[in-house]
This record gives sequence, C-alpha cells and structure tokens, in this order.
Amino acid sequence: MIGRPAPRLGKADGGLAQPKWPERVALGPSQQESDLEDFFKIAVGAALGASFYATSVSAQDPIRTIHLLSRPQAAQPAEFQAIQLIAQEWRKLGLDVEVDVMPWSQMANAVWYNRDDWDVTAWQMTGRPERSDPDEIIYNLFHSSTADKGYNFIGYNNPEYDKLVEEQRVTVDPEKRQKLVIEAQKMLDADQPNMMLVHPQQAFAFDKTVFDPATVVDQSGIGIRSYWTWLSLAPTGEQKDVIVNSSDNVIAVNPLYISGVTDNWLTELIYDRLYRVGPDGLPTPWAAEGHEWRDEKTIAVTLRDGLKFHDGNPVTAEDVVFSYQATTGGEAPMYAPFGQNITNIEIEGDNVIVFTLATPSASFLTSSLAKINIIPKHVWKPILADLSSKEENAESHQEEMPIGSGAYKFVRWLPNEEIVLEANADHFNAPKADRFILRIVPNAEAALGMLRSGELNFLTDFQGDPQVLITAADEDGDLQVVSTVDIGFRYVAFNLRRPPFDDPAFRRALSSAVDRRLIVNAAFKKFAVPSNSVVSPALEYWHAADVVDGFKAGPDVAKSILEEAGYGGVGERLAYPEGVSETLGK
Repeated sequence: MIGRPAPRLGKADGGLAQPKWPERVALGPSQQESDLEDFFKIAVGAALGASFYATSVSAQDPIRTIHLLSRPQAAQPAEFQAIQLIAQEWRKLGLDVEVDVMPWSQMANAVWYNRDDWDVTAWQMTGRPERSDPDEIIYNLFHSSTADKGYNFIGYNNPEYDKLVEEQRVTVDPEKRQKLVIEAQKMLDADQPNMMLVHPQQAFAFDKTVFDPATVVDQSGIGIRSYWTWLSLAPTGEQKDVIVNSSDNVIAVNPLYISGVTDNWLTELIYDRLYRVGPDGLPTPWAAEGHEWRDEKTIAVTLRDGLKFHDGNPVTAEDVVFSYQATTGGEAPMYAPFGQNITNIEIEGDNVIVFTLATPSASFLTSSLAKINIIPKHVWKPILADLSSKEENAESHQEEMPIGSGAYKFVRWLPNEEIVLEANADHFNAPKADRFILRIVPNAEAALGMLRSGELNFLTDFQGDPQVLITAADEDGDLQVVSTVDIGFRYVAFNLRRPPFDDPAFRRALSSAVDRRLIVNAAFKKFAVPSNSVVSPALEYWHAADVVDGFKAGPDVAKSILEEAGYGGVGERLAYPEGVSETLGK
C-alpha cells in the first residue's frame, strides 16, 4: 500500500524562512555598493546554511504513511475502538497513520494471501480447545517454518526462538517444559513481533426457558460456546433447534482449511477427530477408544467401532491414515504443522493405527490427535489428485455437500444469511437438539434484539458492551449470561517483511506507546484482561505472569526507545535512523 507524499517543508510547517531583502534607503553610490556586497555575503551564507540544514534533515528519511487494518465498528466495535486508540497514540510519536476498515473476508484475504502487501492489522487468535496446550500458539504462530504459508503470516524469523520452541515440543517432563514455554514468552516480549492487547472475557447468553441450564458446559478457557455444549444442550420445550449467531461471515466449510472463528464451530461439529480436548482442558478419546505409547516415539491408537460417514460409508483405519497424510502432502499448508512430526503411519488389524514420530512429542494427543479432522478417502482422494496439478490447493476447495462423520450433518448454506446442520442420530454421542442453525448477524445490537425476540436462543458472538447484555438479561428474566477469560487473544500484527517493522526497537516502541488498561477500559468495557503474552492467564501453569506485570507503557517510554534507536523527528514527523531510507513509497 503506497502512502501519501511526505509534506514539503515550508514556513507554515516550521520549515526554512526565506531571506528578507533590506529596506530601500537613500544612500550614496559607494555606500549602496558596500551594503549590497555585505548583503549578498549574508544571503549566500544564509543560503549555504539553509542548504546544510536541509541536507541534515533529509538525511533522516521520513517514514511513509502506515496503514492499519480493522474490521468495521458495527461488526467488531471493541476491535474498531482499540484500533482508533492505537492510531491516536502512534500519531503522537510522529507517525502518519491511516486506519483502513474492511469486512473480515476481505481483510483475511488481504493479510493471509498477500503477505508482502500490508503494514499492520488487527487480528485475533480464537480460544479453540486444542490451544489448551501452548504448543500450537508458541510454535505455529512464530516458528520460521510456518512463515511462507502457515500461521506465521507476520514473517517472524528468530533462530534462537526456533530452537527454544522445538525443544519444548520434545520435552516430556512437565516442569522442564514449563520453563521453556515461559522462556519463549520472555523472548517474544523482547522482540515484540506482535503487539498483544487483551485476553477477552467472553460474555455469552442463552435463553434458559428454551434449554436446561444444567446441560450448558463451561469449558476451561473457552466458555459455554463450546463443542460440549452443542452436544449436551437439552431443550425443555417445543423448540428443539439451537440457533446461534456470528458477526463474521462464513468463509469456508472445509476440513483442510482453518479459515476463521465461525468456520471452526462448523467443522468441529461436522467432522470427528481421534481425540477431543475435554471440558477440563485435557485430551480425551473420541473417535478413538484409546491409545498406548509403545515407546517415546511410537503410539498405537484404537479406532472406535461402528463409525459412519454422513453418506453411509464406514469410517475405516484407511480413512484415518489418509486424513493425516493429506495434511502433510502439500495441499493443506495450515494443517501441515500438526502432522509434520509423523514419519510413518501403519495399520494393524482392522482398527489400530500406529503413528511413528520423528521426535518425542509432549503435546501429540492435543496438537495432532485432537486437531486433525477425519475425512472420507473416497471423497477427498480424487479431489486432492485433481488439485495436485493445479496452482490452488485444498484450502480453496469447497464441497457442495461437506461430508464428515461428526455429531451434526451439513444441510444447507445460504451465503451471508445462515448455515443449517441437523443432528446425526447415528452418532455415538448424538446431540439432544434437532438442528444447529448459525445466522450471520453483523450488528451487535441486532443480535441482542434477535435473542430477546426469540430469533436466536444462544448468543455465541456479542461484540457490544457486555454490560448491556447483562442489563438485558436482568430486565428479561429469561436470559442467562456467563463470562469466561478466553484462551484466545486480540492483538495487532506487524508485518516484519516490511520496514520499519523489521526493526525490533521500532516494534517495541509502538507496542510500548499504548497502555493496555486504556484498551481494556475504553474498548472492551472492562471485559478483558491486559496482555503482553500469547499464553492466556486461563492457562495458569504455562502463563508467564512476569512478562505481563513487568511491561512498561506510555508515550515517554515509546519516545525514549525511538530516540535511543536513532529515529529522528520523534513526536513531529518520525524519520528512519540516519543511513536508512524508505523503500516502500512516501
């Protein structure tokens, strides 16, 4: 994105004043000649001085206009407000900042698939159950191997960090691994590849006259908007459908593409996994009956009997092997990190799958067995074969009728309106509700109105002021609100591929410019906790509290970092350190 031209120096801008000619006076010829000679000496000297001054100023090249991306206020009011506050604080440093607002689908495409072309963006990591283990966050989000097409879309590359997070992966002893995970958080604090903002305190609401409150499951670090709730939620009357909302549109329903928060709710329900992360945050057998570690790098998993895909075909051990091979075959880059440690998969008998790992894995049950979707080989094998000769990969493919073996079946998708799933009565843990209906409601106020009118009965995505939700529940009497500190987090992502964001000092300054308490209070209405770590305080064992508590912020802190790093024009028109030029336009 090319910014606006830098303003030219002028008198009104505090630029160079023009030399003033002397007033005409009645002088003799000799005196006039002498005075004019003196004047020209002064004028030439002034011009030379001005030239020297201008050269010294231009030696520090002004930083171009920075474009900061955000979703619209109506869809994400907390994010939008936070970004406005951040832009305001950055301008105080002397940066020219423009906020570009765009819907989620457009922003995701601009950031994810055009990794060289954006500056800074608001972003979030959702509190998915498999992120109860810190590996997915601290490894996949920052390891250099995932920078090309995977989660590390910011382009962070630190060999010391790579080595550290690789080591925590193979460290089975919990206490030793805990130290490595905390050290990783400290390294990220020093580098500030992302500007962490908050861990939201998610507020969800449901109609307690429609569902039995005792059947709502509050999952650790996830809240009541959980997989376990959708299975156990018991209707108490004639309304048998679970009707939920999302402020973001659905991008894809694809078992080989991790495309967003809302999409993940659907793939969790349509597709089974060998394991699930339970309400307590620990892995529990699901499509598998159980497992046996034969040694530190070999695990045998027994597939549950009687599983069927939604088209009636049985789920076999071959389908499981195919599902894992699909993630590492190059067609599903976002899932690749979750299977890359597997060196071999064999089938023993009819239902035992033996995984051989390259290295011991402390998080294998959670990060692989509870992460990868089981897909039908008879459906996806020809699809992947066709895609292998094309530029696009499996992430771009959308089945007309997605087929899994999960607790819900796909029924229909009306783009920009709703997606309907129906309960799979043959599932070993069949839902108690008849259907799961997701409605796209971009406006927070409209979503609350639909909950109060009965058009929704479970508010799964409310981006407005949580206090408004609590007040509505008190007034109605039919609604129940539950809030939980999320595993996930909101942050600002810097594009480290683009100067000046490739400079850790510049990133530290921008991050330090904003007091997170301002974001918590003004943008999130106090329903969040300040963050400076990707590991949530909801994961107390892995969370580095010192990294958060010791973070210093404020404009003076930020300006001091910039000045110490040699940046010019701090507080006026921020410029690169001497000898560094703008390469991406003015």
